Amino acid sequence: MKGTQYFLALAFLALIFSSCGREETGQLTGVSDRPNWTGLNPYGMVYVPSGTLHIGQSDQDVFSTYTQRPKAISIQGFFMDDTEITNNEYRQFVNWVRDSIAHTIMGDFTTDDYGNEYLDWSYELDYTDETLDEMYYEGDMMLNNKREIDTRQLNYTYQWVDWKKAASNTEVVRSSLINEEEASIYPDTLCWIRDFAYSYNEPYTRNYFWHPSFDDYPVVGVNWKQAKAFCHWRTHLWNSFKAEEEPNSEEFRLPTESEWEYASRGGRDMAPYPWGGYYIRNAKGCLLANFKPGRGNYPEDGGLYTVKADAYFPNDYGLYCMAGNAAEWTESAYHPGAYSHVHDLNPDLKYDASDDDPKAYKRKVIRGGSWKDISYYCQTGTRHWEYQDTTKSYIGFRCALTFLGRSINDF
Repeated sequence: MKGTQYFLALAFLALIFSSCGREETGQLTGVSDRPNWTGLNPYGMVYVPSGTLHIGQSDQDVFSTYTQRPKAISIQGFFMDDTEITNNEYRQFVNWVRDSIAHTIMGDFTTDDYGNEYLDWSYELDYTDETLDEMYYEGDMMLNNKREIDTRQLNYTYQWVDWKKAASNTEVVRSSLINEEEASIYPDTLCWIRDFAYSYNEPYTRNYFWHPSFDDYPVVGVNWKQAKAFCHWRTHLWNSFKAEEEPNSEEFRLPTESEWEYASRGGRDMAPYPWGGYYIRNAKGCLLANFKPGRGNYPEDGGLYTVKADAYFPNDYGLYCMAGNAAEWTESAYHPGAYSHVHDLNPDLKYDASDDDPKAYKRKVIRGGSWKDISYYCQTGTRHWEYQDTTKSYIGFRCALTFLGRSINDF
């Protein structure tokens, strides 16, 4: 009898162990082989928690524009670059595009198991190779016989999905939702001359983007589409490194207008400036941002033009230069009455203008003011705009990334 019981016990244990690892246990357990997810902590970004704020003018509407009507909204948590994208960070993008063109010319391709062809980045590039001469200025285009890259060839092509069109028409063909954009990604260095008539700024045209002394300064001279191209490339850069370890995250993108205003206030609702106070100077009389403090007195705040992207003290979220230095592109389209139309949950007015659209449709919101603006434009509630295809010596950008989850404290 004891032998029979012993045999049954062994059989029962064998049945239990044989069922371990099987998905079909007869119980509702969910899918067991899901990828690991420990949350993200992107380098150079800070976490802005979910919350509410009152958007709109936080001080007198000096110009009586009535484009900042007060509105209570809620914002989903997100990550945001702690500084504006710097020259050296943007140069990584430029160099990647340059190298991808060189690899293409050299025929450095590899094929995966499905027959898809990709660039093989394992090959070392030799830019003295005559095969790459077509990437450089030649003949009468050369200056003092210098071997210089023809920056007009540095183009980046990316695709994006029109999700609003997909949501509004259930019978739409998938291919019609996929849009493709090609952007010339080298910064417009001539904007330093074009923006200021009868003003000597040629040294900045020649040096600002490439000289090491400006590596940590905010990149300027990029239009809205170039900023979007950078965000797409940054997503590709992240996914090519992390795809095997974690599932694809949300895409890097420009912040919406409301996200930017929420982040700039640093958790201080209705704060007119990122540091929370009503004044542009501290108790010692020191200016707190890089802007134009007086008529012709640009250097009083410590910077004649732009300054390093982490200059001055950050706000309570750890974000630098949310006022002054370089104004910043946002994802949002500009409309004077936008606050009357947008939802109170993650509000955003989006419009992807085509080249043949009227100019008014191409206006994109810029925020924060710049080194050449008066303090009014540095206020957290001040709205301003620029055409999406224009480049300015005082407009840069920073990236955002939607946080996936309730709170970062959950991980």
